[in-house]
Amino acid sequence: MYIYNTKNKEIMATIDLRQSVLAYVKNADNRFLKLVNALAESYQEDEQEDFVLNEKQYKIIDKRRESHLQEKSQSFTWEQVKQNARNAAK
Repeated sequence: MYIYNTKNKEIMATIDLRQSVLAYVKNADNRFLKLVNALAESYQEDEQEDFVLNEKQYKIIDKRRESHLQEKSQSFTWEQVKQNARNAAK
């Protein structure tokens, strides 16, 4: 896996990035280590949680679906969606 750094126009392999981060951690003060730890814990929690909608979000989706099925809302084909996105990007 590679990460492209557009600012420096260089490609850094994941292993190089890992070594760079480890160098920061090796020389880090307590404040930096707490930040890195919080970020790592947050990342782990995000990876482990499934995406779940709450009741309010389900109601919104149901309302939009009903509106669509009753043809009360505007619908677009996939081609129209792509064209709208291209036009918006111009």
